[in-house]
Amino acid sequence: QVQLVESGGGLVQAGGSLRLSCAASVRTFSVYRMGWFRQAPGKEREFVAAMRWSGGITTYTDSVKGRFTISRDNFKNTVYLQMKTLEPEDTAVYYCAAQRTTAQATDIGKYDYWGQGTQVTVSS
Repeated sequence: QVQLVESGGGLVQAGGSLRLSCAASVRTFSVYRMGWFRQAPGKEREFVAAMRWSGGITTYTDSVKGRFTISRDNFKNTVYLQMKTLEPEDTAVYYCAAQRTTAQATDIGKYDYWGQGTQVTVSS
């Protein structure tokens, strides 16, 4: 079992930055990929970014490319999402997720473990 705990959300003005953290309760060598998703009010949960734990290959949705960066700290079993140049459209609950085995990075149904989410609110 893998437990994921997100932190770092909050209220920020448009153009500002936030860094989200996701701490995993177990050794992440047992995880194939870590991902970030988000869900805005009244909308479906959507893919944001993901990273293969071995090799560090990253994937981003188009709307965040150049603004968001996913990274990891192997010693801390933690994955981060650095968000810059935030826009009101980025307002959502952000979720961390983990895949145990090989699967498509953007497929929400292929993630096995989920965190509780952290709220990000961007004011205009």
